[in-house]
Amino acid sequence: MAVYDLEEQEQIDELKTWWKQYGNLVTAFVVAVALSVVGWQSWNWWQRSQAAQAAAAYGTLQQAAAAHDARRAREAASELIDKFSGTSYAGLAALLSAKVQFEAGDLKTAKLQYGWAAEHARDPEQRDLARLRLAAVLLDEKAYDEALKQLAAEPSAPFAVLYGEQRGDILVAQGKMSEAKAAYEAALAKLKASDTGTAESRNAPYREVLQIKLESSGGKS
Repeated sequence: MAVYDLEEQEQIDELKTWWKQYGNLVTAFVVAVALSVVGWQSWNWWQRSQAAQAAAAYGTLQQAAAAHDARRAREAASELIDKFSGTSYAGLAALLSAKVQFEAGDLKTAKLQYGWAAEHARDPEQRDLARLRLAAVLLDEKAYDEALKQLAAEPSAPFAVLYGEQRGDILVAQGKMSEAKAAYEAALAKLKASDTGTAESRNAPYREVLQIKLESSGGKS
């Protein structure tokens, strides 16, 4: 049997008293931390699993798109969006399938899928691209006001010039030449602002296109 001196016995008694007061709290804290760790690990595993399954589903969609199989592409995209809407692949699936539907002449489905990506895609640039493409479809349908609404929000930097050009194209179709001129001028200014180093020569052909559109709308730069 262990024998303790007076000081040790006092420490043991203090520990027992402290444990009676706070033991339940300590136990609860330890359990909460353990559950949190387990939950975090489970969440990470689930996320990886979702991403892997979504990647496989997107591969199926890519095959359908390469074969120009609009029906299969539509079905694959719908399944991917339904099951894995929280992944980046969902936005990519909507964009790719919408392109296939547009090329197949199914504008209704193309608009629906571009619309979904514009609202729900996980990545901001996917949403920007979806709005740009949806605006192009609406322009083809002569739904000019709806097309302009898609371009109303300021996009991320890589899409700023394209948004300005698309606005100009829609306004030209509406016969609003002075507004189109302003849109082309803004797009051209943004493109020129990015002309540094190798970007200047790379942007040269596109800059010429914008210049032609600007001059056709009655402007110069």
